[in-house]
Amino acid sequence: MERSSGAQQPAGIAVTAVLQRYALLIALTALVVIFSALRPETFFNVNNFTTMLGVQAAAALMAIGVTVVLLAGEFDLSVASTMGLSASVVAYLTTQRGMSVILACLLVLVIAVVIGLINALFVVKVGIHSFIVTLGVGTLVQGVAIGIAGSTTIGGLPDSFTRVFQTQTMGIQLSFFYVLVIAALFYVVLSLMPLGRSLFFTGNARSAATLAGVRTNRLVTGSLVTSSLVGGLGGIMIVGQTGAASPTIATPYLLPAYAAAFLGATAFTPGRFNVWGSMWAVFLLAVGTTGFQLLGLDNWVIDFFNGSVLVLAVAFARIFDGRRRGRAGAT
Repeated sequence: MERSSGAQQPAGIAVTAVLQRYALLIALTALVVIFSALRPETFFNVNNFTTMLGVQAAAALMAIGVTVVLLAGEFDLSVASTMGLSASVVAYLTTQRGMSVILACLLVLVIAVVIGLINALFVVKVGIHSFIVTLGVGTLVQGVAIGIAGSTTIGGLPDSFTRVFQTQTMGIQLSFFYVLVIAALFYVVLSLMPLGRSLFFTGNARSAATLAGVRTNRLVTGSLVTSSLVGGLGGIMIVGQTGAASPTIATPYLLPAYAAAFLGATAFTPGRFNVWGSMWAVFLLAVGTTGFQLLGLDNWVIDFFNGSVLVLAVAFARIFDGRRRGRAGAT
């Protein structure tokens, strides 16, 4: 009798583990089925799905940057402002100052790296919590963007530039495929290489990691710079997709990006921030948002949905992390 129950328990644990790993995909499928049943003509069609993939490219890119910082145990609330600054400066320099697109893009990437280094200076050297630092730096960066480019939308970028992002393959903007390549590169680094394990160790047990010889300060600095650099790339992508930009163009992406990162931490490798989890979570949020819009619901429902997902995702991520630590302690 004891052997029989012992044989059943591993099977039950295995099923639970599989459900935990793929709950995000199950939830995404469920949302698609529900909205397809409610709005079969407008929601369940190829154009709707291909449009979502292109529109969410910049949001997915921001989620990747946020994931790197969270993996190191820090926050970057300035990434949306960095993205908005990058988009605005590219639009301003190319349309009003006659600068070449390539030079303008290189310049904003340098600016993004500088922003990341400023964040790292106050977080690593001064010792201020990253939440406070990046919140303040983000506000500062947005003010600089408004001072440089103004508060109005700047359009009229060269077609040769926008074509790089707006051109479609199989009905999907190239922007989506760029993000897929970037996500694959980050997956390799963060999940398959020693650097990713060191970053995870830093975020979960920094003191122990330091004692073990891990250069935690350098990793935190690198994560903040990487997040800002990804924000710079995202700004270039946004202005390339839309052909116009303003300093606040990326602000609506910030909360969904964090919601996606925490929600993604409950999938594939529960209790650990991971790139593919964040990517799939972005599209889950996009499906929910699009579905509610097609149902004709007010904007407050969409805000309620995004906020609820963030709170629940943080709660589940904490639960899964606690279970993982408990199993590690038991062994």
